[in-house]
Amino acid sequence: MGSKEKALEELLLEEEVVTQNEIVLYNDEVNTFDHVIETLIYACDHTAEQAEQCSIIVHYKGKCTVKTGLYDDLKPRCTMLLDAGLSAEII
Repeated sequence: MGSKEKALEELLLEEEVVTQNEIVLYNDEVNTFDHVIETLIYACDHTAEQAEQCSIIVHYKGKCTVKTGLYDDLKPRCTMLLDAGLSAEII
C-alpha cells in the first residue's frame, strides 16, 4: 500500500469515529399532536409526514429519536424543542 492510499485509509477511519448524537423526544400529557408536529417541522426540519410519524411513536412508545447528527447541530434544535414546552434531550 502506497503512502497516498494509507493516508486516505486513515482519513476514512477518522471520519467513521465522528460521533453521531441523537435528540430523543419524550411523551408528555400536555402537548397536542398538532403542537408537536409543528415544532418538529420547525426545529428539526421534518416533513409533515416525518413529524406526524414521530409524534405517533412518541405517544405509543414513550419516546422517539427525532434527529441524528453532530452535537453542535443538535444543540440549538433541542433548545427549540425545550423552549416550545416539549421534553427532549441529546444523547
